[in-house]
Amino acid sequence: MSQDLAAALQRVLGYQFNDGSLLARALTHRSAGGAHYERLEFLGDALLNFVIGEAAYAVWPKAAEGDLSRWRSSLVCEDTLAGLGKQLHLGELLRMGSGELKSGGYRRESILADAVEAVFGAVYLDGGFEPARAVILRQFEPLLSQPPEPDSLKDSKTRLQEALQAASRPLPEYTVLSEHGPPHRRVFQVRCRLPDNGHETQAGGASRKQAEQDAARLMIEKLKENAHA
Repeated sequence: MSQDLAAALQRVLGYQFNDGSLLARALTHRSAGGAHYERLEFLGDALLNFVIGEAAYAVWPKAAEGDLSRWRSSLVCEDTLAGLGKQLHLGELLRMGSGELKSGGYRRESILADAVEAVFGAVYLDGGFEPARAVILRQFEPLLSQPPEPDSLKDSKTRLQEALQAASRPLPEYTVLSEHGPPHRRVFQVRCRLPDNGHETQAGGASRKQAEQDAARLMIEKLKENAHA
């Protein structure tokens, strides 16, 4: 790991490690062999959920429990964490096996997200709770500055279901049409169908869940278009 890049990372985090081996482990993928970041990731995930939950509770005092849970989930998710990983240039610091490197693992969002959690876990072990809390809040401050509208936090499948129920219509049906690609880069193609009129949408994604959500989002857009037609 480049000492210059490691030093730059610590400056951005606002934290200087006492034990540099903890940071090195947080940036080591299991494909590299030896000590890797998965246990630190576990610790960082638990810490992150608490710190973000506490912050959401403080800045959104009138929110219901469900809205707070959904907001926390939208913040502590792969997309958000991978975005932080890119901002922190973790891909340039990750140690990986040659196979993972050749397949572009250092760019993979799931790996970047895991590494972010591992870094938070490493800060906690190195300096304790308050420094780790400060590091997390510094990274999430822009996202925590403005609570969202509650309806914007509902995922597409939930919003579609609620819209259909409000109109006394049957629930949508989701079907996996195809699944292809290597194990580490699977692509799922999913269809969302409304049984009462046969309208369909299709979407692809890296997981069945993601593809279903995107198909539901497209169906919501189709419903809006038909309502305004």
